[in-house]
Amino acid sequence: MLNGIQKKIFVPDGTPVQEALARTTHLAVSAHQDDTEIMAYDGISRCFGKNDSWFTAVILTDGAGSPRSGPYRDHTDEQMRRIREQEQIKAAVVGGYSALVMLGHPSSEVKDPSSTTVISELKEIIRAAKPQVIYTHNPADRHMTHVAAALRVIGALRELPDDLLPDKLYGCEVWRSLDWVCDKEKVVFDVSGHPNISAALLGVFDSQIAGGKRYDLAAAGRRMANATFLEHDVADASDALSFAIDLTPLVTDRSLDICGYVTAFIERFRQDVARNISILSGVLRQ
Repeated sequence: MLNGIQKKIFVPDGTPVQEALARTTHLAVSAHQDDTEIMAYDGISRCFGKNDSWFTAVILTDGAGSPRSGPYRDHTDEQMRRIREQEQIKAAVVGGYSALVMLGHPSSEVKDPSSTTVISELKEIIRAAKPQVIYTHNPADRHMTHVAAALRVIGALRELPDDLLPDKLYGCEVWRSLDWVCDKEKVVFDVSGHPNISAALLGVFDSQIAGGKRYDLAAAGRRMANATFLEHDVADASDALSFAIDLTPLVTDRSLDICGYVTAFIERFRQDVARNISILSGVLRQ
């Protein structure tokens, strides 16, 4: 069980690793350090301070290729790897995670479709955790490593028996917003709870913030924009929303084509835009 992975697992409250994984109800699988805190805050906030709901994060890559400037400009890849690891551990403590799994792969391995290592490790983790909900990247993301991460999660789940599948698999927004998804197909998460924890989680990633990427402000801004622009004819019910698409059918029906399933969201969006223009063009011609 957990062949070679156990040494890569950090448990903030000191619970034995197997127990920490087994109590997991919400699991996030992300490509990089701080992706989890951007895309899966729904799970973090749902579990924060609870005794019956626990959040676990799995980080696939080692962070060595992070962009760097300012005080981190001259850091080596190895130095950045260590810094990113420590920042992610701080986030796990702040967020009260059940466990943090840092697999430490180079991005090239995650993106390599011929490599089976990541899928094998994810299967072990999911077997041990049996989460009810899994959050990962959406396959329409424009960061190739994020897309690869989502595909590896789907690949792992497709190789597991039905009794180990989560109730829900969500593809979340990081490097491409999902505001374009047709409203009736958006999965909408109210992430307004514990705003101090939300801010603190991203604030610990100083290598990114001081290094030239204000993910803390950008993530908060996107969530506020999502809440404000979700509906034009009613007052806001929340001041922070995040969006996802439901990827569950891709693992409950293993025959579904992943590319076709995802691009169908785009086609339905295109049809919606075309329909509105056609209707109003017809009205204007009358």
